[in-house]
Amino acid sequence: MNKTGFFEIRIFGKVGSMDLKPDLFDIRDVGRLLEVAENLLYPVEKRGRPTISYSVESGSVSHQFRTSLQVIIGLNAVLGQVAIQKNIDFLALNSAKAFETLQATADEKGYEIRLRTSLPQTHEIQIDKTTTYRRLSSVWVDATFYFYGKVTSAGGKEKSSIRISTVDYGTLNIQTPIDVLAQYEHNMLYKDIGIHASGKQHSETGDLDLSSLKFVEFIDFSPKYDAAYLDGLIEKATGSWAGIDDKQKWLREVRGSYD
Repeated sequence: MNKTGFFEIRIFGKVGSMDLKPDLFDIRDVGRLLEVAENLLYPVEKRGRPTISYSVESGSVSHQFRTSLQVIIGLNAVLGQVAIQKNIDFLALNSAKAFETLQATADEKGYEIRLRTSLPQTHEIQIDKTTTYRRLSSVWVDATFYFYGKVTSAGGKEKSSIRISTVDYGTLNIQTPIDVLAQYEHNMLYKDIGIHASGKQHSETGDLDLSSLKFVEFIDFSPKYDAAYLDGLIEKATGSWAGIDDKQKWLREVRGSYD
């Protein structure tokens, strides 16, 4: 059995008076579609993903992305749900943004865009000027977050930011004013740091829009092991335990049935 399948984005339209064909499709548009395809096929975890191969065919412009058949089956199910619900608010953030990018392209250039898979009974989505594949703004609310991680880069001429590597969210890019970076007293590169940030959060799923993160303030963060502080806590607690003969038995009784 073939273990791969493909996802197709077929685009119909005109460039001036000429029907759209591969020779007329600009490289910038190709780059945008490559990002869209990756976000639809692998919306959450991209590290270690299987290879996605790409080909473009004539007959309008057919962009085909081949990868694991299991992933294609999953994407086909997503297309089916979008077709039923007629909205994208239930999708993972990257998938929803991919649909919005395609909708914006259809609106801007008057294209008709069709999404389908190679499965025999594929679901198909059509996007054009009459469709409205956009997230409802009421679903995404302003929120504040606290992130801790190691700084991997900081700066930028036009869009300055701090990039930190975190355990829970991977690498985050937090928009940060240049004057904040200029006033920071120490070299923060590869140092552990805490940042209070603002951004957008999905009111129902709790998902974070990681592209919306903006710096608010630094957080005092000292992850180092403090032996003196720990010894002080032990010394304070010693008096409370002094009258207990079997400390392990007493502790089990306090904990009860909790394991």
